[in-house]
Amino acid sequence: MDFALNAEQQEHKDKVRKFAREVIRPAARKHDEEESTPWEVIKEARSWGLQGLEHMQKMGTDPGGQYGIITAEELHWGCAGIALAIQGSGLAAAGIAASGTPEQIAEWVPKCFGTDEVIQLGAYAVTEPQAGSDVKSLKSTAKLDGDEWVLNGTKVFITNGGIADVHVVVATVDPDLGHRGQASFVVEKGTPGIRQGKKESKIGIRASHTAEVILEDCRIPVDNLLGGMDKLNKKLERARSGQKSGPSNALATFEMTRPIVGASALGIAQAAYEWTLDYLSGQTIEGRPVLEEQRIQQVLADVATEIEAARLLVQRAAWMGRNGIAMTGGQGSMSKLKAGDVTMWATTTLMELVGPYAQTTDCPLEKWFRDAKIYQLFEGTAQVQRLVISRMQAREYQERFAQAAETAAQAVNGSASSNGASSNGAEASEAPATATA
Repeated sequence: MDFALNAEQQEHKDKVRKFAREVIRPAARKHDEEESTPWEVIKEARSWGLQGLEHMQKMGTDPGGQYGIITAEELHWGCAGIALAIQGSGLAAAGIAASGTPEQIAEWVPKCFGTDEVIQLGAYAVTEPQAGSDVKSLKSTAKLDGDEWVLNGTKVFITNGGIADVHVVVATVDPDLGHRGQASFVVEKGTPGIRQGKKESKIGIRASHTAEVILEDCRIPVDNLLGGMDKLNKKLERARSGQKSGPSNALATFEMTRPIVGASALGIAQAAYEWTLDYLSGQTIEGRPVLEEQRIQQVLADVATEIEAARLLVQRAAWMGRNGIAMTGGQGSMSKLKAGDVTMWATTTLMELVGPYAQTTDCPLEKWFRDAKIYQLFEGTAQVQRLVISRMQAREYQERFAQAAETAAQAVNGSASSNGASSNGAEASEAPATATA
């Protein structure tokens, strides 16, 4: 087991940190204040090899699963909103890759990113007004009409919503089946019946476009159903017959991306921690350096320890996901939960150390504090993560207990059979002697 980054990973980390320092941070204040999409930074990220299909493919071929979380943490160290603008299309691409046929993946994943000359965006539209973390309660519908699907519904808080070139929309085909009656559809830009609703004005991640997506009798070709009709029909037949199935495509996509979200949060925490250390190093209390005060040292030690602990959970979950190891104990949710909670706590605690200056817009802690909150909310709130973890832990324990009980029963039965065979053998050996007598 090796916890150190290898030379290639360290080189990548240094490259992304350099990009964040030289390109993202100089643009962060402008886009935060204006709540504008940082098109020029996205394009520059493409030229650095940090955005686009080739970048996504590189992340997917990393055997340790670490490149993605390294990239996410370092970009968010620069600015969370701009980082999401750069990376937001990846969630739509992941949804297509998880559910689509090879032909659909080849057609639509590239359209989530565009080319070096023309930047394109993707959006993953799941959340609804009455169904946030509970994807089983989605009300948006998809009805088959001849050789077209007709989509209706409203999605909310969608990253790149309404401005994306490719929207991946999760809708209900059969409402009686819960999440098993849902499917994912691709709606391309310019399709009649899809439009942007309200653009949200947020306290944090303000450079990331967040808006409603409204679907009104939106007609798309039958081939825009991810996975195809045969796959959907088989899924619905299994559900109607009561056969067990795995989690929904949306849930599966979120479980795989949760370590990335955790790493993103840690980028904010790390930035806040590094800045606070630098700021306090020039401060004194009654003539003594602030960093020599034990009460300050205690707090900084706790912040550093919590960040490192959360990072290890993120690294483990990313490694498990990349190597196909089932996160049956909720490891993906653990990584997001811990990182999100640590980041919110760390930014708050560091502001308290710095004092009144921390709440002014001249202090960068103020922005990191605003950016931190969303990581306890989106892609499953902290409360939902706890429910997921506890249920998965209980299920895993019950399965292990059942397996242990079965193994014990087999051992007992095997022992009994062995003893029975020995007894029969002894009786058989004695029988001829008795007859002879």
